[in-house]
Amino acid sequence: MAFNWFKQLLWIATAVVLVVVLLVVDYKAYDTLAYAMYGGMIVLLLITMFVARPIAGSRSWLELGPVRLQPAEFAKFTTALAASRFMASINLRYQNWRDQLVLAGITLLPPLLIVASNESGQALVFGALLLAYFREGMSPLILLLLAAAAVILVLALLVPKLWLIAAFTLILLAVLGLSRRILRHHLPLAVGVWVAVAGMVVGVDFFYNNLLQPHQRQRIEILINPSADPLGKGWNVTQSKIAIGSGGLLGKGFLQGTQTKFDFVPEQSTDFIFCTVGEEFGWAGSFVVILLYLVLLWRIIHVAERQKSVFGRTYGYCVASVLFFHMTVNMGMTIGLAPVVGIPLPFFSYGGSSLWSFTILLFSLLALDAYRKQDLVR
Repeated sequence: MAFNWFKQLLWIATAVVLVVVLLVVDYKAYDTLAYAMYGGMIVLLLITMFVARPIAGSRSWLELGPVRLQPAEFAKFTTALAASRFMASINLRYQNWRDQLVLAGITLLPPLLIVASNESGQALVFGALLLAYFREGMSPLILLLLAAAAVILVLALLVPKLWLIAAFTLILLAVLGLSRRILRHHLPLAVGVWVAVAGMVVGVDFFYNNLLQPHQRQRIEILINPSADPLGKGWNVTQSKIAIGSGGLLGKGFLQGTQTKFDFVPEQSTDFIFCTVGEEFGWAGSFVVILLYLVLLWRIIHVAERQKSVFGRTYGYCVASVLFFHMTVNMGMTIGLAPVVGIPLPFFSYGGSSLWSFTILLFSLLALDAYRKQDLVR
């Protein structure tokens, strides 16, 4: 543990140097080199997929002597830059499918390569970029459809499939029966929606049993029923909730948490660090941490809104979206509200790659903001 303290101090020191570099680099480089950095990161992800040594079944880490780096962490930065550059270059308002497909390709290629390396947690983060695209004019219907699809897939794991299809069929028939206009003009669309939903419900078993890895299925099972195997698959989440609950209002004191001090909670310095906060500083300390994150997100959105360029504004919202996703999922999985997917808590979790990644995301935005008055409105 003492050695981890020393290593993290080294990472913090290098992050300070990185901040200085980010702030002195010409702000135009972020826009000009966006595609080049994105392409370089794609190459790096490909190298990682074939060269990296398997760790816990995942080829996610490049080892450079004593230093281990996770390229997937930095792919969020380059993808945000490339997507922002593309959206600014055409003043995107989602008028045609070609622009939407190009943007989807920019966003989906890195997570697909990350999934191919057997690392699903980091791949999920890229979905948060949809919130930034929504700010720039993406139809809210896309977000609603994705949310509805997620709900249907979860229900398909919990509810008998025939019941679910029957319930959806009755709802659809009721909607068609209430409006003759919908029935007359949108019957083919309604049939298509029914076929798509029925296909998802029926196909969820194939996806679950054949495409997901065993550890990924375990995470879903734990989320659905965490008490099914509290001494096995549900150990991490169970001990994390015990730790947070035992902290009470004010906590047990710094380094005085029994669940964390005696290592009942695995990965307590990385993925489950929030339970350490809850046990040692209680509800009050957890509330302060959440409040600090909310203030940070509010300030990032404020900075994004005052940018003079579409590129700067979009990138600012990408930063806010990524941090929001990390914060909510990390905290959610420590209390059993989200699956355990290996998402670090920004600026809290131990690790150099995550610290560098969040530092680059945040301070590159500050570098753009420092010169916002020199940008032309596009």
